[in-house]
Amino acid sequence: MLDHSWSIILLFGLHTLDIQAIERVQRRFTKNLPGFRMYSYSERLHRLNMQSLELRRLLTDLVWCYKVVFCLVDINVDDFFSLSNSVVRAGFTDQRL
Repeated sequence: MLDHSWSIILLFGLHTLDIQAIERVQRRFTKNLPGFRMYSYSERLHRLNMQSLELRRLLTDLVWCYKVVFCLVDINVDDFFSLSNSVVRAGFTDQRL
């Protein structure tokens, strides 16, 4: 499996047009691999054991948020989030005192 850790640095803070251009490169690259032209993009990713760039960005964002909220990185959580005392589950709000 390929190491995609470089994508975190490459995709952080890019504009939508830049992201779309990078995703087009991945689509084109996987399509041009020998024997992969006849497959859809999602099938090519599956056969190559890869994730879409969109999914990788989402997962990276979720991991980063987790690390910030639980103080696993040396960053002030208040610089990124406004924490609330209310909890929302399944459409219901539980106001905690």
